Amino acid sequence: MRERANLMVVGGMLATMVVVYLLTAFGMGWLNQYGLLPRSLWGLVGIFTMPFLHAGLGHLLANLSGLVVLLAFLLLFHSSRAIEVLLEVTLLGGLFLWLVGRPSVHVGASLMVYGLAGFLIAAGISQRKIPEVLAAAGVVFLYGGSLVWGLLPIRSGVSWEGHLVGLIAGWLVGYYGDFSQSPSRSQASKLGQELGDRF
Repeated sequence: MRERANLMVVGGMLATMVVVYLLTAFGMGWLNQYGLLPRSLWGLVGIFTMPFLHAGLGHLLANLSGLVVLLAFLLLFHSSRAIEVLLEVTLLGGLFLWLVGRPSVHVGASLMVYGLAGFLIAAGISQRKIPEVLAAAGVVFLYGGSLVWGLLPIRSGVSWEGHLVGLIAGWLVGYYGDFSQSPSRSQASKLGQELGDRF
């Protein structure tokens, strides 16, 4: 049941990106001013709005193609916690970008793309599970070149720092997160271990 709800949320998110782009393309381009503006109080709103805003059709399609593949991996291996992962990567990466990004408006879902890539790679390594490792290898194979070039400040108008902090945020969530148990069971086991240590 939860997996189906997560699938609906993910599908709704992708559909919203398309709808928002159509709005900006047909007379509502001013919406892009609500992207993430680093180190400004109003810019904090952009942590949540930035993934849905895109500078052009090519920008949107590039991000959608990456998101579809990466979200498929996420739903396959972490379907019950997919939304949690998306929120953690988006919030952590967005906060990093707000702190260190250039003083210009940042738009696009590429932070999420890099964040999911970082998460899948880190989760595959930390869990030492063959399917996870294969998924991580697939991410590297499919996006290895573009991932590297996107991290370098070689193209004007590209938020390379957004890519970098997204990758870092995803790696942190994937490497240090515990996805082997449900939250309640994980807490219960930790509590049991603490009680065992005391007695």
